[in-house]
Amino acid sequence: AGMKPAEYKKMFEPLKERIREIAQHEKEMKEGHIPFVIVIKSDVIAPEKEMPLIELDGKKGYTTMDSDTIKGFKPFEVKIPNGKAYLAVDIETGKTSLGKTPDEAIKKIKSEDRSPITLEEGVALITHHPEILKDHFVWMPGSRHGGGGVAGLWLSGGGPKLGWGWAYNSDARWGSASCGSRVGP
Repeated sequence: AGMKPAEYKKMFEPLKERIREIAQHEKEMKEGHIPFVIVIKSDVIAPEKEMPLIELDGKKGYTTMDSDTIKGFKPFEVKIPNGKAYLAVDIETGKTSLGKTPDEAIKKIKSEDRSPITLEEGVALITHHPEILKDHFVWMPGSRHGGGGVAGLWLSGGGPKLGWGWAYNSDARWGSASCGSRVGP
């Protein structure tokens, strides 16, 4: 991120109490849900710089998208908290929407009073839990590029890859991840 360690740590201080609160309610979450992930916004560290920091079974993550393409993915029907970092809470990794298109999955996600995750949130999820990609691949339908591009994370050559596909694509190995809420500083 090009920040001094003390400056970097400082942006997480306001989230510490929120994490304690989440930990108190962790037992109430559905089985298979991840309590939270820390999301660092792309103006702090760009996703194309985060991906090589992710490792799974000795293979580093990567993307073939250039920075302009990644920046073109904008939040879609979601509200992102202010600040440089925030928490995505109560993550469902996409297992409940396997085989559905991202467009179909958004309808299901919203009917459950949840929110589709964004590109930044998906990268955070895989940063914390890359093993998810061994089970299934993840659409991030809370971000869109142009009319119908949806960011995705999958294994390619054994390593985590950030790329994209169309909102009308479906495959039995792919699911759209969601969160129960977002908590800012």
